[in-house]
Amino acid sequence: MSSASGPQRVLLVSHYYPPHLGGIENVVRQEAVNLVAAGAEVTVLTSGERSAVGEEDGVRVVRVAAWNGAERAGVPFPVLSPAALPVALRWARWADVVHVHDCLYLTSWTAGLAAVLTRTPHVLTQHVAMVEHPSAVVRAVQRAVYAVAGRALLRRAANVFTLNASVAAFVLGLGARPERARHLANGVDTALFRPAGSAEERLLARKRLGLPADRVLVLFAGRLVPKKGYDLLLAAHRGTAGYDLVFAGDGDSAALAGRPGVHHLGTLRPEELAEAYRACDLFALPSTAEGFPLTVQEAMASGLPVVTTDDPGYAPYDLDRSLVALVRREVETLGATLDELAADAPRRERMGRHSREHAVAAFTWEEHVRSLLRHYRQARTGRG
Repeated sequence: MSSASGPQRVLLVSHYYPPHLGGIENVVRQEAVNLVAAGAEVTVLTSGERSAVGEEDGVRVVRVAAWNGAERAGVPFPVLSPAALPVALRWARWADVVHVHDCLYLTSWTAGLAAVLTRTPHVLTQHVAMVEHPSAVVRAVQRAVYAVAGRALLRRAANVFTLNASVAAFVLGLGARPERARHLANGVDTALFRPAGSAEERLLARKRLGLPADRVLVLFAGRLVPKKGYDLLLAAHRGTAGYDLVFAGDGDSAALAGRPGVHHLGTLRPEELAEAYRACDLFALPSTAEGFPLTVQEAMASGLPVVTTDDPGYAPYDLDRSLVALVRREVETLGATLDELAADAPRRERMGRHSREHAVAAFTWEEHVRSLLRHYRQARTGRG
């Protein structure tokens, strides 16, 4: 084990990891890469089609074979093979600290148990609260998991990091110790996610992505599932709308097919998604129960005006409501806001400039990692 002041050995735990695409896995990858850049040794424990150990960007990635059939039904819940616990025990014993992402998944429970058995301190980032899934069965399973495995993980954690005030209230309700709860914003790569440098660059991006050159484009980035609000955007997009909708993500693609003024780019790699942000004029994400979505941060870093849900949990981010559109999660309000912004280029320019400035000031991975390393050291010395 490393000394308290020397390089730290960190086991990051996530149910998915790139190349699987999604918000949590992108956060974990960025954490891992930036922790390595700061001098830590990092192993990521995650699921995969088959068990494997490899190195990616200086990060050791340990994949445990898992069945992932539930994701096809909109439930991202990989079921790990029996080899998971021995693997987790090995790497928890190696680590100075275990950092679990979200307490809902089998990867988290397995790593949490391994941390207990090896007496390795663990910290936990909770990204979301209860998701109001349309299936009553899925909602019931969520409640049961959070009440048992989730509660145990949260209560034992040396620190619990949350992304907004609503998720903070959720974890406290499950038994997280108030003195160990911390607000910790995700970082964003402000070099990759940046505004278009010119009108010509934006037009070239549109051409490469097969998007119209002469329309106001509203981008949605995320899985096409109800909690993200893609269906609200479709309902709000009237036939006479002064903008087109652009969807980047997988899921219910049949709902988009054949709709005029609607474009589906499918699932994009981060570099492609960054180009999609630069190609568009607005970003809209009327989601629910999502912490502070990473795609909102990416859109802001890309200099896009943002329209998203008015969530009281966003209070820690000190968003300027005159320059970030926080709206009720309903079709009429969403539609009216998008119509107004599509017709007002100067307002979009002001909002976009504010987005970029806010992202550069508030969403740096360097500050995120400095804070993590400080909390890791405190966890190892028992100061919490």
